[in-house]
Parts: sequence; structure tokens; C-alpha cells
Amino acid sequence: MESLFQDEDYLQYLEGFLTENRKEGFLRVLENRTKHFTVAMEDIFQLHNTSAVMRSCEVFGIQDLHVIEHKFGKTIDGEIAMGAQKWVDIHRYATNQNCIDDLKAKGYQIIATTPHEEDCELEDFDITKPSVFFFGTEKNGLSEEVMSQADGYLKIPMVGFTESLNISVSAAIILQNVSTRLRHSDIDWKLSEAEILEKRIDWARKSIKDFDFITQKYLENFNVKNQ
Repeated sequence: MESLFQDEDYLQYLEGFLTENRKEGFLRVLENRTKHFTVAMEDIFQLHNTSAVMRSCEVFGIQDLHVIEHKFGKTIDGEIAMGAQKWVDIHRYATNQNCIDDLKAKGYQIIATTPHEEDCELEDFDITKPSVFFFGTEKNGLSEEVMSQADGYLKIPMVGFTESLNISVSAAIILQNVSTRLRHSDIDWKLSEAEILEKRIDWARKSIKDFDFITQKYLENFNVKNQ
């Protein structure tokens, strides 16, 4: 039954309830979406930072955001996220290790965003490998658990007296840089056709009022056709 809601027929049905502008907008945005890069946030205490990072992910075309919540449970601040929670996929983890293991299994290299003796400056970062950028807590930065398992360390060059940036600002700077370079590269960074179909269906669902009623009508029509 689940596959019934993942095919082109179902998408076509849902899109019958959308305006042409909305459908074209989905296609335009998805053309620039990527999973080549993703972001992970480790126990961010201040809610507005989590929401602002999500907004940056959406603006710069990053489809997935990973949030580790073993100390501070989070609900997204809609006012700051500005609706980004509808368009970015949020993955939640109870521990750092669960998040690291999941992302490594998906082929991502772990990049710790922190000054380190083996760090790389942003402009020199190699964008060819699928990477997850880890951001740590406001006060203490990334945990030793993440730092010890990182495949690389990334820093933003700074020339003023201040030695650090707010997490949401750092994320925006890094994502703007790497996403722009990615789109001007020959790397295969775009979503697959299956991923695009999945997101078109997901976003159509989120855009339709009375979605449950409309889906029930689709099921009834499907059952009649197959009797």
C-alpha cells in the first residue's frame, strides 16, 4: 500500500490541487537541491540557532539537517525558520554516535567545523566528497566524541579581535561557500529522479488543505478501478 503513495499517478493526482506556479516552483527548487552536503548539529542549547541553521540549509539548497538531542530536546522555532521546516528533512538522534554511524554508513565524511591543528580553511576545502558539517554547542563547541571521529577539520578565516562566530552565522557562511562552488563544478550533486519524485509528493502533501480527505478519495478511486 505504501508504494501506492510513491508513484507518478499519485503525484499527478495531488498536483491537480496545486497551482501551476506552485508546481513550477517545486521543480525549480528541486533542480538546485542536494544531498552531497548535509549538516549535523550537536546538542544546540539555543533554539533560535537550530531554527536559523535550518533556514540556511533551505536557502542554500541543503535537503537534510541532522539534530542530536540527547541533552536538549528541540522544537523548531517557526518564526525564525520562516517555513523552512516544510522543505528541509529533519533527522533526529538520541546520541552523537548514532548520528555519526548513520552518516558514515551513507557515505559521508565527518567534517568538524572548529579550529584544529590539522584544520583546512574554507576556500581550500575539497568539495568532491560527500560531507556532513558538524556544529557544536554554543559554549563548548564540538564534543571529543565527534572530534576524535572526524575525517577533517574546517575553519572560517577571521582577521579581527573576535575569535569565533555565532553557530548560525558560521553555518550560513560555510553553506553559501560550498554550495556555490558545488553548483559551478562537474560533480554529480543533484538529487536522483527517485528523490525528486519523493520530495514532489511530500511537498504537495504539505501544500494541500484537507489532505486526509483528498487522499481518502484517491484510495476510493483506486479501489474502484481495481475491482
